[in-house]
Formats: sequence, C-alpha cells, structure tokens
Amino acid sequence: MARIGIDLGGTKIEGLALGDQGEELARRRIPAPRDDYGATLAAVAGLVAWLDAEIRVPAPASVGVGIPGVLSPLTGLVKNANSTWLNGHTLDRDLAAAIGRPVRLQNDANCLALSEAADGAGAGCRTVFAAILGTGCGGGVVVDGCIITGRHAAAGEWGHSPLPWPRPPQAPGMEPQQEDERPGPACYCGRRGCLETWVSGPGLADDHARATGRVLPAVEVAALAASGDGPAQAALDRHVDRLARGLAGVVNLLDPDVIVLGGGLSNMAHLYERLPRRLAAWCFSPDVTTPIRPARHGDSSGVRGAAWLWPIQR
Repeated sequence: MARIGIDLGGTKIEGLALGDQGEELARRRIPAPRDDYGATLAAVAGLVAWLDAEIRVPAPASVGVGIPGVLSPLTGLVKNANSTWLNGHTLDRDLAAAIGRPVRLQNDANCLALSEAADGAGAGCRTVFAAILGTGCGGGVVVDGCIITGRHAAAGEWGHSPLPWPRPPQAPGMEPQQEDERPGPACYCGRRGCLETWVSGPGLADDHARATGRVLPAVEVAALAASGDGPAQAALDRHVDRLARGLAGVVNLLDPDVIVLGGGLSNMAHLYERLPRRLAAWCFSPDVTTPIRPARHGDSSGVRGAAWLWPIQR
C-alpha cells in the first residue's frame, strides 16, 4: 500500500507518494491558489490524481494532508490557519469528497515534527519540538513518536504567544533600539506582538523595512547581511534575539530533547551558530544545552510527515 502526503502551504502545494518501506515513489509541487477555497480543493484533488497515476498501485493510496492551521475537535472546522480562506470549512470532508477516499488532516508543524522524530534531526530523541519559520511561525510536539495535539488541537502553537520580555527603546547614551517592541505589529489573528509577526519570514522582512525603509524579502535581507551590509546584519541580530526569547519559553515549559527548525528561514546557517548561546541566556535553567538543528529532510519533511499520518498496512 502506498501513502500520499500533501503539504498545503501558503505559496505552494507539494505532493509525495511513499511506499511501505518509506521509499519515495513520486513527487510534485504546484503553486497554491490564494483566497479561493474551491480552487484549493481542486488543486489538491488534481495533485492526488496525478500521484495516483504515477505510482499505479492496485489499492488506493491513503492521503494525509498537512495544513497551516488545525481542525477543531469541537466544530470539525479549520481554525487558526494563516491561509485564512481555509478557516471555517470542513476541509477533511470536502477533500475526501473531492478525492473519493478518507483524508487525515494535521497541522503542518506537527507533520514536520513527526517526520523529523521518526528518521530526521530528532531521531532517537524522546521529546521533539519542531518550529516552522516560513510564511508563518508554527510549532509541533512529538513525544515517544506520537503527535501531541491537546484538548483544542493547539499544542505547540508558540507563534501566537507574545514576544517574551519586549524591549522598550534604549535609554539615552546606549545603542539605539530600532523600535519599541510594545505592543508589537498587528497579527492576522487580531492581536498584536505575536511571535509570528517578529520571527517569520515576513516578520524579519518587515522589521528590516521599518528600520531602513527598504522593502525586501527575508532571503534578500540575509544575502545583504552576508555581503557585509550593516543594517541587514542588525536585522538578523534582532531576529536571532527575538527567536531566542521565543524558544526560551518553549524550553522553560516543555524542555525538549531537541529543537528542529524547518521552513525557509531554517536555511540561514548563522542561526545554528548564534541561536544556542542566545537561547541559554534567556532560559530559567543555568545549564541549557538543548541542540538546535535544521530539519534533516529540509522543506520536504512536512509532506513526509503528512504521508505518515496513516500507519503502514500489510
């Protein structure tokens, strides 16, 4: 039996088919429709049909889908998705009807955590916290190989906690702070100062733009910093400090054996050199040694975890 995983992102949809030994059978990426729920259903159904045709197995492949939100255990509707056109819909049932077979949905960060705990950067660790640093800022927790979802399917959603220890503007005579971190930027969730507004890719880009007046995507900010641009380097330094503060709250509450970073910003090499030192400075324990690692399976880890939402059947 083959298993299909779908990673439903804000800018792209990736599909992957795995064999019963975890081997890759087929893979494809397509652009993600925006602000159109019906077009999203059609795109996912079309991608599953393409994968079915590629793998040609006798029994229908199972389908798991990672989404940038969660399915509410109370209402059965998608909530908390930063792809806001998904919210308020019975996405699992609608996809099942479009595809013609049952579908399992899970938060995309939970899929990342599951994949990395199984045979990735968290292999052999009992408690794995995985953070997505991309268009948004999600988190997932796996303990003893099982996803921890919580009563409201909100476990791990650190991106919508406030930035800890927000900094006021520096006092006269000290190096000036670019901005007052209180109350923080507005978030799509309706609040201000969520971690997502600071440490996601758009959060880093917006911080650099507010400080310099230059509107650049996060990847270009990182490239400028690597070339020696002072304002870009300062933006990355602020980003590392804010990320460390956010992850310190995770360590203080969960104390994971490893923190795995996924998403586009996880490719920034300086994080793995500078972030552990900053993290230790903000944690309650005086001897924090929590390893911080990039996802071993890169930006394909989420789609692999989605495929594994269904157990192997023999």
